[in-house]
Amino acid sequence: MLFAPDTEEALEFAVVLANTEPGASRSGTDELATVAHLEELLRHNTFTGRIDRDEAEVREVRKARAQIREVWTLGRDEAVEVVNRMLREARALPYLTRHDDSDWHMHATEPDAPLAERIRVEAALALIDVIRMNEMGRLRVCAADDCTGLFVDLSRNGSKRFCTVRCGNRMNMVAFRARKAET
Repeated sequence: MLFAPDTEEALEFAVVLANTEPGASRSGTDELATVAHLEELLRHNTFTGRIDRDEAEVREVRKARAQIREVWTLGRDEAVEVVNRMLREARALPYLTRHDDSDWHMHATEPDAPLAERIRVEAALALIDVIRMNEMGRLRVCAADDCTGLFVDLSRNGSKRFCTVRCGNRMNMVAFRARKAET
């Protein structure tokens, strides 16, 4: 295991959130444009605590999405600045908790804090582990020519290159056709 289970879960949620952006989403559109989109995201990715279900919350979650996408592409030292700012702005105070089916894990905001703030802080806590373990290279942008999807490489050897099997297959087919055209 590379990271603690709650760290992996937070990183995976950050990826799902970041990949709702146009250009990274499966549909090619903003998959976080409406309250209904946010509800769909949360239906498949459980987030405990306060959820307002209004346009203001959607706007704030989109800002959190942009901040998470930014950190994904930064070097280790630059990421530290952004992660510290995310925690400072939320006045994060880490504490251990367990709820639902989750064993002891860390939160750093109260359950009634705004959703976007909780998302940013959960991502920041996970990113702290990534930074401390010097594993920023595990946070990647898809290697497919026409994709800006993000992913976290949790494989043992850290050799994953594409955000989805679909992107990998598409690029393999492009390479195959190019080789075939040469002969």
